[in-house]
Amino acid sequence: MLSPRPLSSYARAVRCAQLASRFPSRHVKIPIRSCSCSTPQKLQSSVSSSQASNVGAQLNPTTTDLPTPSLDHRTLAQKHDLFITSPYSPGSPLLLPNGTYIFEKLQAFLRAQYPIFGFREVITPTIYKKSLWEKSGHWENYAEDMFSVQGRGATGQTEDAQVGQDEEFGLKPMNCPGHCLLFGDATKTYRDLPVRYADFSALHRNEISGALSGLTRVRRFHQDDAHIFCRPDQILEEIEQTLKFVGMVYDTFGLGPYKLLLSTRPDQHFIGTPEEWDQAEEQLKSALNNSGRQWDINPGDGAFYGPKIDIILKDANGKEHQTATIQLDFQLPQRFDLQYQASPEELEANTPQRQGETLDSANRRPVIIHRAIYGSLERFMALLIEHYAGTYPFWLSPRPSIILSVNQDPAVLARVSYLQSFLSGMDHLEPRHSDPENTAPSSSAVPPKLRPRSLFGVHLPIDVDTSARPLGKKLAEARTKKYNHIIVIGPRDVDDEEGRISVELVNQPNIDAVKEVLRKVLGKDIEALELTRLTPRMSAKNARRYFKSLVYDYL
Repeated sequence: MLSPRPLSSYARAVRCAQLASRFPSRHVKIPIRSCSCSTPQKLQSSVSSSQASNVGAQLNPTTTDLPTPSLDHRTLAQKHDLFITSPYSPGSPLLLPNGTYIFEKLQAFLRAQYPIFGFREVITPTIYKKSLWEKSGHWENYAEDMFSVQGRGATGQTEDAQVGQDEEFGLKPMNCPGHCLLFGDATKTYRDLPVRYADFSALHRNEISGALSGLTRVRRFHQDDAHIFCRPDQILEEIEQTLKFVGMVYDTFGLGPYKLLLSTRPDQHFIGTPEEWDQAEEQLKSALNNSGRQWDINPGDGAFYGPKIDIILKDANGKEHQTATIQLDFQLPQRFDLQYQASPEELEANTPQRQGETLDSANRRPVIIHRAIYGSLERFMALLIEHYAGTYPFWLSPRPSIILSVNQDPAVLARVSYLQSFLSGMDHLEPRHSDPENTAPSSSAVPPKLRPRSLFGVHLPIDVDTSARPLGKKLAEARTKKYNHIIVIGPRDVDDEEGRISVELVNQPNIDAVKEVLRKVLGKDIEALELTRLTPRMSAKNARRYFKSLVYDYL
C-alpha cells in the first residue's frame, strides 16, 4: 500500500518552486530550475515595460461583460452543486456531477482540437522512482514540494543502493520527465519531428495548507499538459500554431482581457550560448508579430533553460493569473540524452556541440516546447465559474434544460418521460408508445430493444421536475438554478397533434447568435414568431436539432 508522506516545511514551501540544473554550462551554474509545468498558480513576477507595448494596458480583450458585483467561485459552487472540499483530503476538491460535467467538457473541447494541431494524447504513471526525479533534477531541488510514497518492500533506506533497488517513489508534480521517457524509447530521425504529446494526468504538489483555496490553489490538479519535441528550425512554426491554438480557445470562452508576455534571457544564469538564445528569441518575436495580437517584453525573466511566452488573464475580480504558457527548453533533452538523426542540412552546417556534450556526430538534440492552454483545469474552471456567474453557454452548462409537469396526470408524466429521453440524446432506445410522433405499429409483448449509443452522439443532462408542487414554485426554482431552457408540459402539449412543445430561453448568453440558430432550425425569422419571453413553440425533433446546433456552435 502506498502512503503519501509530505516533505515540505512552511518557510520553504512558500517560495516559488524551481528546479536545479546540474548540467555543465558555458556560463554560470544554475542553482534552481523552473519547469513550465510548475508555473505559479498566480502571477508573481514583476513585469518591466518595453518598446513593444505598454504592459499596463489591457491587451487582447475578448469580452468586457464581467459580472457585477464580482463573485467568488466557492460561493457559486455551493449554489450550483459543482464541488466540495473535505478535511480528509485538503487541497483535493471533490467534483459533484455538475462540476464533473464542466470538467469533462473542458477536456473534450481540447481533445476535439488536438487532431487539428497534430497532438497525440498519452497516459503516463502517477508515481515514478526516486532515480527518475534525480535524473530530471526534481528530487534535489523540488522534493519539499513533492509527496514521497513508499511501496511494499521498499523502505528507501538501503545505503549505496543501486538504481531501482529499494527506492522511494514520488507522486509526479509535472509530466515532462515521463514524456521524455516516451520520446527516448525509440530512435527518431529528423523526418519524425515534431513529436507532440498531450497529457491530462493528475498532478500533485504539496502546497502549504494555509494557501489552499477552492479550485485556485490545490494539491491535486490536472493540466492540459503538452510537450513538443522539434528541430531548432521548426520552433517558429510550432510557436505560431500554439499561439493560434491559445487565441481560438480564449475567444471561444469569451475570456479576457489577457496579455502576451515574452520573457527573455536572464542576465547571468542560463544554459546554452547567447547566440542560441538570440536565435530562439527572434523566432518567438516573429511568431508573436505574426499572431496579430499585442504583446510585451518581460526582459531577463526567462527560465534559465529557455525563453517563454506567458498568457496573463485578468479574472472577474480584476486579479491576474498566469494560465497558458509556451516555453522553450534546451536542458531536459540534455538530461535525458534525447537525440535524433540529423538532416543533411544540419550535418552540412556542422554546428559545434555544447561543452560536455557526447552526441554522435550524425545526431542532434531536439528542443522541447512546454505548452499549456488552460494551465490547471481546476483553476481555469474557477475563472469560468466566476466569469459566467451561473449563466453558462449551453454546450458547457451542467443544467442546459429542465422539463416541468403541470400536474400529475399519467399522460403528462409519460410525455415528460419521453421528452427527457429524446432531448437528452437517448434515442438509441426503441420509440415509446407515449410519443405522439411515433407512427410505428405497436408491439405489446416485445420490450424496447437496447442498442449502444454512438460514440459521437450529443448527450445532454436534461432534468425533470414532476413533483406535485405548484408550477409557480417549480418555475422559480428552475430560474434560480440558472437552467438555460425551461419546458413546461401540460394537457395542451399531450394533445398537440404535431407533438409541439414550448421551449423558453431563460439564461442563454449570446442571445443574438442563439436567435440565428433558431431561425435556421425553424426556417423563419425569430422576430416573426409570436413569443412571450422568447418561448418558441416547436416539435420535439426541432428542439433536439436546436440543442445539438447550440453544442456544435459552442453557444
